[in-house]
Amino acid sequence: MSDAQKDPLIIPLGSGHKGLKGIVVAVGRTERSDTQADEVFDAELERRLLEIGFVEGAEVEILHEGFIGKDPIAVRVDDMSVALRRREANVILIKPVVA
Repeated sequence: MSDAQKDPLIIPLGSGHKGLKGIVVAVGRTERSDTQADEVFDAELERRLLEIGFVEGAEVEILHEGFIGKDPIAVRVDDMSVALRRREANVILIKPVVA
């Protein structure tokens, strides 16, 4: 477990609610699956999130939550908006900031 994962102030972006603001501290699952297919999916998802801009130090804010099950969520990452499933957003670890 990394230092970021041990910090109680670090939370998965997917666990947040509309209006949450924070700084990305890490991207990647905290628990690895035992199946090879899940590990390939995790690596691909992590790569895509990094390409979108979810890099360490990026500012994020949850702008909107879906009507059914609060999924998907709309997130602003720096100056761009993107929609993510909560499952995908859970691999993005953030440190919430108070405005």
